[in-house]
Amino acid sequence: MKTSTRGVVAALIASAFASGPGAFAQVHDGPVSAPKPATAATERANQAVARSMAFNDRRDFEDATRGLIATLPDPLVKTAEGKLVWDANRFDFVKGDAPATVNPSLWRQEKLNNARGLFKVTDGIYQIRGYDIANITLVEGKTGWIVIDTMLTAEIARATMAFAMEKLGSKKPVVAVIYTHSHADHYGGVRGVINEADVQAGKVKVIAPEGFMDSAVAENVLAGNAMTRRATYQFGAGLDANERQGVGSGLGKALSSGTIGLIPPTDLVSKTGQEMTVDGVRIVFQMAQGSEAPSEMMFYFPDKKALCLSEVLTKHMHNVYTIRGAKMRDALAWSKYANETMDLYPDVEVAFASHHWPTWGGDNIRQYMANQRDTYRFIHDQAINMANKGQTMDEIGDAGFFPKGLATDASSRGYYGTLSHNLRAVYNFYLGYYDANPASLNKLPPTETAKRYVAAMGGEAAVLATARKAFDAGDYRWVAELVNHVVFANPDSAVARALQADTLEQLGYQAEAGTWRNAYLVAAKELRDGNLKPPTSTQGPDVVRGMDQELLFDYIALRLNHEKTDGMKAAISMEFTDLNQTWALELSNSVLNNTKGRILKNPDVKLTLTRPAFLAMLLQGKKLPDLVQAGMVKVEGDPKVLAAVFANVETFDPYFNIVTP
Repeated sequence: MKTSTRGVVAALIASAFASGPGAFAQVHDGPVSAPKPATAATERANQAVARSMAFNDRRDFEDATRGLIATLPDPLVKTAEGKLVWDANRFDFVKGDAPATVNPSLWRQEKLNNARGLFKVTDGIYQIRGYDIANITLVEGKTGWIVIDTMLTAEIARATMAFAMEKLGSKKPVVAVIYTHSHADHYGGVRGVINEADVQAGKVKVIAPEGFMDSAVAENVLAGNAMTRRATYQFGAGLDANERQGVGSGLGKALSSGTIGLIPPTDLVSKTGQEMTVDGVRIVFQMAQGSEAPSEMMFYFPDKKALCLSEVLTKHMHNVYTIRGAKMRDALAWSKYANETMDLYPDVEVAFASHHWPTWGGDNIRQYMANQRDTYRFIHDQAINMANKGQTMDEIGDAGFFPKGLATDASSRGYYGTLSHNLRAVYNFYLGYYDANPASLNKLPPTETAKRYVAAMGGEAAVLATARKAFDAGDYRWVAELVNHVVFANPDSAVARALQADTLEQLGYQAEAGTWRNAYLVAAKELRDGNLKPPTSTQGPDVVRGMDQELLFDYIALRLNHEKTDGMKAAISMEFTDLNQTWALELSNSVLNNTKGRILKNPDVKLTLTRPAFLAMLLQGKKLPDLVQAGMVKVEGDPKVLAAVFANVETFDPYFNIVTP
């Protein structure tokens, strides 16, 4: 077998696990264009927001800084090799009144997100906040610490944990880690908190909701390349931190750089009301599957009257659909979980979450939970109400009504999700993309549509002239629509690209959602300077090891070049002796099917091996002939068949175009 086949497989597996925005640095191929100031129209729009803001009480600011013990003495967290992991001073410019280039409501949220350090939540519970997009929570047990979530990367988790232990004067070990849910910013730093050998020895528990490993591994694998590229827009990869570029994400400041790991759970929670006593600490769990994550739970510490809300309830409107791309979330179920929480824990005195700051006081907590409940219920009911009246997804997404009681509560505002794209998400959840108008059934693709529109409107110069008038009038949404056609009809038009960049930039300056601001501003930068090419780092072998055989084979299959394999047939048998599993890989009709337990009578080639040997090829660059010679793999039949199949497995471009064709 040709060794190049092994390289293709290793590359395609590794590239599935880009850590996304956590490892992004600004990289350009050419000169960098400076952002422009806010236009008069943007200044007026943001001034109107400032005048309308009714959530100017100081409670959020008091809560965000309450219980501060200390901040990291060195704002720069680096790896042992000197690579920067986190710059705590990066967003210190976010203070005072909002500049004209930032929506005042988002500015307020990011001032709150700037609060950082080690905080006391209540007796025996502490949080590390402001050193990643997510928090670490520490609960003191009889002999050690229970750690709730571990941030995104091992380096920042290790540094902040050491800092916290020093400030708390503790030499107790970590005896348990609780993963609240299956997103990487809540488990990725686990190897900076615990040692897997201690887990295997039974010294440390790792507790997670049922389905955690499947969700954590699978969510970003099959469409991982597309999600990673789109995440550069959502999280502002390549943006500097300043008043005209990145100010944060709404959910938190940014994702740390470093190493993402995953240690599988030892204990799973499967039902609401399930109880555990961990190192003398009583915990009562509530399932929240399919809310903010496919696998998620909340939990209560009855002896402390403290409630962990995970990421189900946070200090903003979350994403029913995330613009980086993911399956739609169930807004109605989300609301019902919040409603259930209110009844399950009536005596709660402090509620904290995996992001943002806690809420203290029973009445405050109940009002907060009620408004969060009503936010997701309103989004659901409003979208379906309008759909049942015949309104389309885009009409529903443009609806401006939001109940006064929610609009004046900052914790219900769209700093990460937005009312607009969440309403669209509910429509899509129930009805899909099609608006029932047959004219929409088989539209022309964007480039062809653009060329015809530009021609119908009198040519490129005429369209740009109309767009410039609309730009001067501050009608930026219309300008973006018009000029997008010109850019897709003629991506080499420097004039069109420049006008579109100026337009998206102003829309970014006006956006209340950190995610929308980031997306607009990254798009503007790419139109001016070319595609940003931030270096990607993999989530590492932990995630690949967490993939089951079927997912590994599915991932290989979807990357097959279907045109080049049209007409080819292949029958490959793989027998894994350590798993006592036989897998049949069958190529026909340009698809590579995998079937567990199927015995092929006359396979073209048969491999007998162990899963570690298979992973050695995928992760360690081991060559098949070397493994055969070492006795780790046995090959029967024609290895050229295997090579022919894998020679047609593609590696996707991680920097594909978005705002140009």
